[in-house]
Amino acid sequence: MIRSEKARRRTVAAAQLLGVAAVYYLSGRLGLLRRVEAYQSVVTPLWPPTGVALAALLQFGGRIWPGIALGALFTTLSISGSFSPLGIGILAGNTLSPLCAYLALRAVGFREELDRLRDGLALVFLGAFAGMLISSTLGSITLVVTEKLPPERFWPIWACWWAGDVMGVLVVTPMLLVLRRARMPRVTDRWLEAAGLFVVVTGATILATTSTLAMLYVVFPVLIWAALRFQLPGSAPCALLVSVVAVVAATHRIGPFQGHAVLEVMLNLAVLNGSVTLTSLLLSAVITEQQDIRREMEHACTELAELVEELTPRSSARARRPAAGGRVAAVRPDAG
Repeated sequence: MIRSEKARRRTVAAAQLLGVAAVYYLSGRLGLLRRVEAYQSVVTPLWPPTGVALAALLQFGGRIWPGIALGALFTTLSISGSFSPLGIGILAGNTLSPLCAYLALRAVGFREELDRLRDGLALVFLGAFAGMLISSTLGSITLVVTEKLPPERFWPIWACWWAGDVMGVLVVTPMLLVLRRARMPRVTDRWLEAAGLFVVVTGATILATTSTLAMLYVVFPVLIWAALRFQLPGSAPCALLVSVVAVVAATHRIGPFQGHAVLEVMLNLAVLNGSVTLTSLLLSAVITEQQDIRREMEHACTELAELVEELTPRSSARARRPAAGGRVAAVRPDAG
């Protein structure tokens, strides 16, 4: 019995590792569909595997890192065709970066529900901004050391690499955390409002990313609507939709991205996606935290009311009941 239980656990662990590696690889292939050439190097405006890796670590713990390394290995081989010193540096960066981000989030008590403002801030600044410094730095240094990149082009490539990895965490990780808690829809859900939100966010995103009139700001009222009414389950898909459509427009150099250099396009796209994600993520966390506080206060008031109701009849009964000393004092004068 003990051996069978150990075998079952090993089988489940192996299946989880292979599953994470497969999802990492597939998300990498999707990210490479919109890659751009910058200074003889391949960069991606949005790199989904970083979000997949961090979400997997938050779900399964640090033991899942070999699956991330395996997925990174397959993705690197699909790009370069062979394993080289360049691949070793990229593999190390893509594995260490989400692992360090995970450890930093655990150190500050991060909760996967993202129901507190501190959780949203931790994911943004520790999980994305700080954590992805490792992958972009190791990758760019490896390119310079292997003479694939001139030293003077280090910082532009580093900035593009870092922005793509950050966007993967900010866009993909919240979405995967939402899917983990997904449930079957109910009849009482706000279907009509959700459908209207989807239509509006789609139209606003297409308008913002295809118009040459610099109308990117029109997506933010819709994101605020999603966060206020549906919190993270509504704002995370909207942010993902906006980011994906923006990446497609940027790689095709249409709309507000027309006529700009590669680095300018990447920076503008990173600012847009970062602003979109920060708006949806942090506002959703604030609304959820306020709703939780209100529910706790309502629950406390209900318990207090029940306690008062239990104590009130007993107090009234004691008040109506005459004291024994009073009865004796009333009888003694008659007896005299």
